[in-house]
Amino acid sequence: MSSPFPPPPLPPLVAILRGLPPEQAAAVGSLLYAAGFRCLEVPLNRPGALQSLRRLRDSLPADALLGAGTVLEPADVARVAEAGGQLVIAPNLNLAVVAAARAAGLLAMPGVATPSEAFTALAAGATVLKAFPGEQVTPAALKAWRTVLPQAPIYPVGGVTLDNLAAYHAAGASGVGIGSALYNPELPVAQLASRAAGWVTAWTEIRRGLDCSPGHAEGVLQ
Repeated sequence: MSSPFPPPPLPPLVAILRGLPPEQAAAVGSLLYAAGFRCLEVPLNRPGALQSLRRLRDSLPADALLGAGTVLEPADVARVAEAGGQLVIAPNLNLAVVAAARAAGLLAMPGVATPSEAFTALAAGATVLKAFPGEQVTPAALKAWRTVLPQAPIYPVGGVTLDNLAAYHAAGASGVGIGSALYNPELPVAQLASRAAGWVTAWTEIRRGLDCSPGHAEGVLQ
């Protein structure tokens, strides 16, 4: 049995690296890439964020999709592009930020908390919807959203855990954003590697249970 929802336009697991020190960016990025993560986000509301983003871009393969989070002003979009970012992520829906991202050729992932905001974001050119906060957009709420937004790429962020990941996926999540449940700057490397492997394994197992087609690729996040 395959998923009833189309594949998302970006990798399904987004690693949110809040507070990533620039001097650790290459090592952290390489560890997560080796674990199977292909989308990394560095929120701008911490010092050194753009430097960390640039170091990720300089050290990771071309298929790593890099984004900046907490992009609140249109002027930030140009700085994200200059640092090598390809994805503009926000906790809110600012139509000017979405427009600036699309004008710069970047993917736009604004935060939405209601179906009305979701429709407005899509009409403005959003590539992906960030359902935020996830504690509010529960699996039950997301399932209701899907009745009117069957094709939209939706990524719950905030409150997503390994315990509720399958419920979010079953409700129609195209992917998820993972913050403190994956990374914080004080986390030992071995623990980060263990957490990363756990998330990739969990998503792969969920997908494997839904996709029994001959072309299903094991070990590849879809």
